[in-house]
Amino acid sequence: MDLVEAIQKRKSIRAFMDKPVPKAIISEFLNIACRAPSAMNTQPWEFIVITGEKLNRIRTAIVQKLKSGAPIVPDHLVVSWPDKGVYKDRQINLAKQLFKAMDIPRDDMEKRAWWLERGFRFFDAPVAIIIACDKALGEAGPLLDLGAVMQNICLAALHFDLGTCIEDQGVLFPEVIREQTGISPTKRLVIAIAVGYPDPAFPANQVISQREPADKLTTWME
Repeated sequence: MDLVEAIQKRKSIRAFMDKPVPKAIISEFLNIACRAPSAMNTQPWEFIVITGEKLNRIRTAIVQKLKSGAPIVPDHLVVSWPDKGVYKDRQINLAKQLFKAMDIPRDDMEKRAWWLERGFRFFDAPVAIIIACDKALGEAGPLLDLGAVMQNICLAALHFDLGTCIEDQGVLFPEVIREQTGISPTKRLVIAIAVGYPDPAFPANQVISQREPADKLTTWME
């Protein structure tokens, strides 16, 4: 698979086969991803790779927090969207695609809650990768660099027939990750990536989100 094909093929995978991902493969695509550019080659990214029973315990603890109504206090800036406008429209259009594929009616609160919970369980992926950085770097400074390595992870994973889903649900309760992994409070947990072999039978995995054409987003200056 060449680079252009990988960029065009990559999509969010929301269900995975019950098949472990070899540690050697994870290490290999992370090493590839680390070729991402960063400001003055600072390479601010750090990875916490969680699998097995450790990941299952984290899933359980996060869902318990969610169901208890515990306050969400993430380490990172939570993206907020306007209530109206093109950004909200795009978000709604994706939700409609997913809910149609999963046969989740608009008024079925039980199914909608089930769907929400799946994100906080890392979509039951066999691997969760948490991208972190040192808090000494400030909150917003390294975000562009972390985004570059995040994209590289998702593209490199395709080379090994793996699917990914970038999701902030996995780091919205950072205290759970710290309790279970012992990672230092000096590290900021920024984003999670669910990783595994895609389940081809899961309807939402067939969804391809829409994109605006570049011509609509580009201003030419001549």
